[in-house]
Amino acid sequence: MTNDTTSFPAMIPIPVLGDLAHNWGWLLAQGILLVVLGTIGLGMTLWLTLASVFIFGVFLVFGGGVQIFQTFKCRGWGSILWHGLIAVFYVLAGCSIMADPLAASTLFTLLLAGALVGIGVMRLIMAFQLRGAKNRFWPLIGGIAAIFLGVMILARWPVSGLWVIGLFVAIEMIFGGWSSIFIALAAKEMGQPKTPTAT
Repeated sequence: MTNDTTSFPAMIPIPVLGDLAHNWGWLLAQGILLVVLGTIGLGMTLWLTLASVFIFGVFLVFGGGVQIFQTFKCRGWGSILWHGLIAVFYVLAGCSIMADPLAASTLFTLLLAGALVGIGVMRLIMAFQLRGAKNRFWPLIGGIAAIFLGVMILARWPVSGLWVIGLFVAIEMIFGGWSSIFIALAAKEMGQPKTPTAT
């Protein structure tokens, strides 16, 4: 004998997805938009670099302004002087970046290249410490890749400051967009009505 409820489709509950199983279309549209914008950004890395750096400067000014406002609300605090000085530094740094985003992007690119080389060296050290382990090649490959990328940026610096940040932002948008697309499609598939097997 079969259960009467088997004739009606049932939704398989997926706690991790929540309402995403029913609203996957919005995430799919967001993913497609990010992929399109990121692809466009690959063709205009200079402008994307300058825009990203300028927006970062705006955020610094806004954050500094909020801290200055808080300074006047925290009278009697022992560290209020340092808090105020940090806020002023935020504002000055933000204004400097907004005034010359090209110079700022060049400096940021130099710092980024140095960070990549440092990260690569640390990954190589990790790989050396993991000698004999099964998966030691992943940090080894990651370290070599990071050092190679950092050296490549340094070799083209300061010209690389015109496109590196914009390139990274565009690539991040593309990867983020594809991630959203795949999650949305997975949510659509997992949220489809399932007919329980007759018992």
